[in-house]
Amino acid sequence: MQAKLIVASVIATGVLAGCAEREIILPGERLGVREVLQETQSTPTEALTNSTIPANVPAATNNASWAQSHVSPSARTTNAALAANLTPLWSTSIGQGDKRRARIITDPVVADGRIFTIDSAGRVSATSTSGQALWSYSLVPLRDDASQALAGGLAYDSGRLYVTSGFGTLTAVDASSGAEIWTQRLDAAATGAPTVFGDLVYVVAGDSTAWAVEADDGRVRWQSDGLGDIGNVAGAAPPAVNDSHVVFSFGSGAVQGAFRQGGLRLWSADIVGARRGFAIALVDDITGYPVIEGNTVYAGNHSGRVVALNVNSGERRWTAQHGALDPVWPAGNSVYLVSDLNELIRLDADDGTQIWSVDLPGYEPVRRPQRRRDSAFTNHGPIMAGGRLIVASSDGLIRSFDPASGDLVGQTEIRGGATTRPVVANGVLYVVSTNGVLHAYR
Repeated sequence: MQAKLIVASVIATGVLAGCAEREIILPGERLGVREVLQETQSTPTEALTNSTIPANVPAATNNASWAQSHVSPSARTTNAALAANLTPLWSTSIGQGDKRRARIITDPVVADGRIFTIDSAGRVSATSTSGQALWSYSLVPLRDDASQALAGGLAYDSGRLYVTSGFGTLTAVDASSGAEIWTQRLDAAATGAPTVFGDLVYVVAGDSTAWAVEADDGRVRWQSDGLGDIGNVAGAAPPAVNDSHVVFSFGSGAVQGAFRQGGLRLWSADIVGARRGFAIALVDDITGYPVIEGNTVYAGNHSGRVVALNVNSGERRWTAQHGALDPVWPAGNSVYLVSDLNELIRLDADDGTQIWSVDLPGYEPVRRPQRRRDSAFTNHGPIMAGGRLIVASSDGLIRSFDPASGDLVGQTEIRGGATTRPVVANGVLYVVSTNGVLHAYR
C-alpha cells in the first residue's frame, strides 16, 4: 500500500511539472555572485617585479611653512626644498616621550618661525627655529589626569593654532603667546588633527561625527554623523578640503564627501577588503587618511586596501590590494605609501598598479630565535622633499629613496627613533623622537 502511494505521488508531481511554464534561459556569460563582489588584482602581488619609470616629480619649492596636514591641496608642498645630505642642527625636549599607555601621535607643524608640537602628556609647546622653548599650554582639564586620554592634533592659520584633544575639545590658541582664545566641546574624543580652510575648522570626533566650527569664535556651523567602530587605531584622520568639498573618514571604514560650507552630504564610500591570514586585517580603520589631489581622493585602510575615488561623486576609479599605515603622497604620475606590510610602495596614479616596492624595517629583532616576535618598528611617511621620498622610522634612521626606482639613496640617524612623520619648512626637516625630543636637520 505504501509503495502505491509513493508511485501516485511521483506521477502527480510529473503532471504538475508538465503544466508549469518553461524556464527562459537568458543568453550570456554566467558569473557567480561572490565572484562579482570579490575584489581582484590583475597580477598577484608575489609575481610583481620592480620597474624604473620616470616619476615626473615637480621641481623643489622652498616652502616657508608646514601649517597643517598635507591631505588638502592648499596645505601641501608636493616637493619641498631640502639638501641631499641631512646634517643635525639641534635637538630639544618637548616634554614627555612615549610611554606604555601614552604615545606621541601628533605631527609637528611649522609657521611664523615656530615649530608646534604636543607631547604624550597633552602639553602643547612652541619652539623657535633655533631650538629655544617659547611657551607651553596643557590640554588636560584641571580635574583630569594626562593618562586618561591621548593628545590630539594641530593646525595653524592666521596667527592661531587650533588644537584637538582626547578630552573632547577643540581649542584655538594664540600662536605667539599660547593664550587660549576659545574652546568648543565636541562630546567625544578628538585625537585627529583639525583642518582649517577659509573661515571654518573641520574635525572628526569619536571617529563618528564630523564637525565644522567657525574659526573666529568656535561656534558650530554644522555637524554630520557617520558610524564608529571599536577596532581602531589611535588618532583619527584629518578632513581633506578643497575649494568646494570636504572629505571625512570614520571608524567604520567609510569615507564621506560633503559641501564644505553647508555640510550637505554628497556621497559615501566604504573601503572594504582585507588580507587573508593576517591578524592585522581585523583592524579596518582608515589609517591612510583621505588625500585630495585634483579631482581624486586617495584613501586606504589598515587591513589591505587603497582606493582612488572621484571627489565630486565618490565613484571608485581603482582599488589596490595594499593597506596604508599613513596618508599617501601623490606626486607626478604616482602615488607613494607605506603599506600595512611595512613596504614603501609606488603605485601608478591612473590605474593603481604597482610600479615598485621596497622593504622597510619590520619586526624588532629578538635575542632568542624561538621567542615570539611581538614588537614591530613603525615607519612614518612618506613625504617628498629635495626630490626624494623620506621615511622616518622608529628603528633610529631617517631614510631617503629615489622616487623613480625606489633605491635607497641616503640615511640619517635619529636618536630614540622617530615617532612622528617628518615635516619640512625653509629647507629644514623636523621630526619628533620616541623620547620626546624635537630634532632639526638641514
